[in-house]
Amino acid sequence: SFYDDHRRTGTTAYKTKERKEPYSIRNEEEKKAEETELFTKYYTEWRGGKDKDESYKTIPRFYYRLPAEDEVLLQKLREESRAVFLQRKSRELLDNEELQNLWFLLDKHQVPPVSGEEAMISYEAYLQVGERAGPKCKKFFTARVYAKLLHNDPYGRISIMQFFNYVMRKVWLHQTRIGLSLYDVAGQGYLRESDLENYILELIPTLPQLDGLEKSFYSFYVCTAVRKFFFFLDPLRTGKIKIQDILACSFLDDLLELRDEELSKESQESNWFSAPSALRVYGQYLNLDKDHNGMLSKEELSRYGTATLTSVFLDRVFQEYLTYDGEMDYKTYLDFVLALENRKEPAALQYIFKLLDMENQGYLNVFSLNYFFRAIQEQMKLHGHEPVSFQDVKDEIFDMVKPKDPYKITLQDLVNSCQGDTVTSILIDLNGFWTYENREVLVANDNDNSNTADLDDT
Repeated sequence: SFYDDHRRTGTTAYKTKERKEPYSIRNEEEKKAEETELFTKYYTEWRGGKDKDESYKTIPRFYYRLPAEDEVLLQKLREESRAVFLQRKSRELLDNEELQNLWFLLDKHQVPPVSGEEAMISYEAYLQVGERAGPKCKKFFTARVYAKLLHNDPYGRISIMQFFNYVMRKVWLHQTRIGLSLYDVAGQGYLRESDLENYILELIPTLPQLDGLEKSFYSFYVCTAVRKFFFFLDPLRTGKIKIQDILACSFLDDLLELRDEELSKESQESNWFSAPSALRVYGQYLNLDKDHNGMLSKEELSRYGTATLTSVFLDRVFQEYLTYDGEMDYKTYLDFVLALENRKEPAALQYIFKLLDMENQGYLNVFSLNYFFRAIQEQMKLHGHEPVSFQDVKDEIFDMVKPKDPYKITLQDLVNSCQGDTVTSILIDLNGFWTYENREVLVANDNDNSNTADLDDT
């Protein structure tokens, strides 16, 4: 019948359609395979005509497993290879004779006229010196270095002395890096506390300004010196410092300044690493330690400085930082001193901010400020002064800091405001608050004194 014929025809057509779809898909797959084959062929020919791309074999190795503690031979091999590497790097540096030769060549090629009292050199003469100075000096005689030292000379010259000082500084930095790397036991570009202690201990005999130190004091001196590095360069307290960070900061310059046998008294007093400074800090610690047990209690620490730190602040110090049976050792005391003597520095503000942020919220609010300032008000009553209103002080603090959030002061707000030292002094130290409160009177007195001195001079 017509219906049966139509049904058969439809079924046949449907089945035929089903057979065509896989055929169409196979064609597409064959085309893609052919494209891939052609692409691979032309790409390998372009890369050099190899049948197989082996570019992955040129990828450099970037991970080297450190030897385990029980792999003694591998550890020794690694230490020896590092020592040989550092020796080779040391030989690449300019020695004293080569530096003297460089200075002689620079002086010989100076180009008139003299600028003030400084001998100058032109770019052409600079290149001539570079050709004659030897292969070790080649890296210093580049257009980039010349451009760095080029200032306002009308003839386009640079100062010979400035260039020579630049070379000396570079040589010193590389020498120091190699010296520090010798103490890098892990070989990973950082020093642990014990590594830096060994470095400074072996450095002491080479510093004439420390000749007067008794050997019994060496361990305390080393502890005093190392704490400054770790307090400022290891804010996360990881127990290690990058050698690059040590070279980038000025602390090593201050330490090596002690090589100068004629260092002035003022320079010694302002240098944390000098013998007078180290003895001062340790002497203060001994004077505070009334029971002579080698540790400081909260009561003993309360006499620090002008003895005007609030008890609330001292409570927080003993709550937050490492103590032994409720007493503070010399290392923890050094962190305390570094924080209070350098309140403008971000690391010191971080130390104090942690104490003020009682609930570890990451910010100070009105409650936090009020909590600490109440202790200042109580001290004012004890000294017979009328307490200052907290509302006035709170408004002044927020005006000084100008935080992003008008109700919260973060550590970054304190750092950005450049008023962190003043704000923290107002909250933790009666003497600091009094100095801030009477700043106008103190400035006026200073002006009167300077005027009197001027009259005396006339």
